[in-house]
Amino acid sequence: MVGSSTADRDQPVFYYDLGSPDCYMVAETIMAALPVVPEWEPVLGAEIAPDDLGPAEGRADIERQARELGLQSIRWPRSWPPESRDAMLAATYAKRIGRAVAFSLAAFRQAFAGGRDLGDEDTILIAGAACEMHPTALRKGMELTSTQNALTEANRRARSAGVTALPAIQLGSQVFAGLDALRQTAAALHRLQPKP
Repeated sequence: MVGSSTADRDQPVFYYDLGSPDCYMVAETIMAALPVVPEWEPVLGAEIAPDDLGPAEGRADIERQARELGLQSIRWPRSWPPESRDAMLAATYAKRIGRAVAFSLAAFRQAFAGGRDLGDEDTILIAGAACEMHPTALRKGMELTSTQNALTEANRRARSAGVTALPAIQLGSQVFAGLDALRQTAAALHRLQPKP
């Protein structure tokens, strides 16, 4: 169980950072790949898995994987690795008002389909506008102490759950990481289904 926001032990929790191309690929496919809707939990990758957001030496491999998943061609932001703290505060605020999925997908697409820098406030505001978040409200929401505390607490929960790499999906006491996390989570959920 991940904090009080997780409905039950069978609901997966998807931990992600908007600056991670691997998290982007999982985010684009997770809703179709799992038989239950996961909880989306924004975390700051630099505090969970600092090596994951380093220079993208495997860009060609990431681009190939995106093509295999049928995603738009990856367009890399000029600034790499991205500074994603403000974007993750925005995602945390979006979660608090019920728009985590919509905002996060919009921000991922701005970064990896549009090649925009997540460290640029305009990128964050464009993603917010895509899911009807007013720019002023989004800016203020990011600055709230309660939003900053919520991101810190999400990071703590992820570490306590055993998350050491992103993307990660937690199911009960199990944590699956990397691009294979979807397949592993789907298999684990299948095992939990009652047998006829």
